[in-house]
Amino acid sequence: MEGIGILAINPGSTSTKIGVFVNLNPIFLKNINHDPEELAQFEKITDQFDYRKNIIAAQLNDAEIPEDVVKAVVGRGGLLRPIESGVYEVNERMKQDLRNSPIGEHASNLGGLIADAFAQQLTGVKAYIANPVVVDELDEIARYSGHPLFKRISIFHALNQKAVARSHAKSVMRRYEEMNIIVAHLGGGVTVGAHCQGRVIDVNNGLDGEGPFSPERSGTLPVGDLVRTCFSGKYSQKEVMKMIKGGGGLVGYLGTNNAYDVELKMMEGDKEYEKIFEAMSYQVAKEIGAMSAVLMGDVDAILITGGIAHSKWFVNKVIERVHKIAPVHVYPGEDEMKALAMNGMRVLTGETEVKVYL
Repeated sequence: MEGIGILAINPGSTSTKIGVFVNLNPIFLKNINHDPEELAQFEKITDQFDYRKNIIAAQLNDAEIPEDVVKAVVGRGGLLRPIESGVYEVNERMKQDLRNSPIGEHASNLGGLIADAFAQQLTGVKAYIANPVVVDELDEIARYSGHPLFKRISIFHALNQKAVARSHAKSVMRRYEEMNIIVAHLGGGVTVGAHCQGRVIDVNNGLDGEGPFSPERSGTLPVGDLVRTCFSGKYSQKEVMKMIKGGGGLVGYLGTNNAYDVELKMMEGDKEYEKIFEAMSYQVAKEIGAMSAVLMGDVDAILITGGIAHSKWFVNKVIERVHKIAPVHVYPGEDEMKALAMNGMRVLTGETEVKVYL
């Protein structure tokens, strides 16, 4: 089997996706679902390291993937300290931060750790992560919130946003680093980024609920009402955080995080579902408009991606409001596995330099 092979590893909360790509063509893809009861026995997410690594090894062994095919192992990046975008080789400092994240625990923290373990078993192979959610390229002016105790931070769908933007630039025979692009990622969370000549200079924090509401997140809330709710004595901090992340958005309004189910109910004539779904599209469009201002109106393209981009109704509602800003292109779904492989290929072909996590 000839060509450049990449092993991609993407741990999620209850599953682990693995894939082997040769010249960016998938020769093996597997979505491993984990029993929640088995995961519950581990106190910390990083305690799942051996459990998940052994399952991956068994799957690769059963698939009879020749070891000499893999030239690099790329794992999903976790909640590290803020870093600029790019591909980073896994080093001891990174592994320490992935085990004891300064931001918090997430299954993606296992990506770099497991990638490193497999790379060490292969001769001449290195482990990398690419564009984790903590990519931070914000302009300094974008960090101001309105009060010195609070600072805006960058947490967003960096892997997919960057991959889609690069692919689009290539499709129009231009370089990503020469374009101004707004990317709206519509998933369980929604993030809208202003990509200015290769840097995401402003983006809403999609982890803690800033920006548009989404299937699971509240988005930006009226701050006075939020403060009064926090001090009402009716809710604990954990309960309020659940309202913002996990129990907000479509879950809060309609009791479901499934946008497809919401669209079906809407198509059946349920006006309440239609009103909420349209309100979400309205907020996405408004955020795109804000990012147009960030780019001073100089926008080459608006890209809509993520799972909800499969909904033509929703996307059309967004396009109605933003099409005069710039041409809109829709890239439904997200292919994080291919994005990981693509970044590994960029390293092995010399298209990009590997960065060092300090």
